Amino acid sequence: MTIYTWTVTNLYTLQQPDPNYVVNAYWRLTGVDGQYTAYIENSNQFDSQQESNFIPYDQLTNDIVIGWVQNQLGASGISNWEACVQGQINSKITPPVSPQNTPLPWSV
Repeated sequence: MTIYTWTVTNLYTLQQPDPNYVVNAYWRLTGVDGQYTAYIENSNQFDSQQESNFIPYDQLTNDIVIGWVQNQLGASGISNWEACVQGQINSKITPPVSPQNTPLPWSV
């Protein structure tokens, strides 16, 4: 069973409408299934429409910002990202078989 971990890797801020207002959150989704690990990275943008829920920068936590990210993604978006990571893990567990260029039998 794969365990997923969401981690904020970078935050970008503006000084308006509030000091250190977060406008971009870069994140990494890591999946671990036994000895196999895979991850994917992306970012989300935020705008001043979220100002009613403003939290001072020094009070932000990984969980708060990931909550914003996941809220934007929605349940299907979260599932899609996790499926991408799971696909990477599945390819490590059972590597895909690639066709080989085999010499023509009459050319040997």
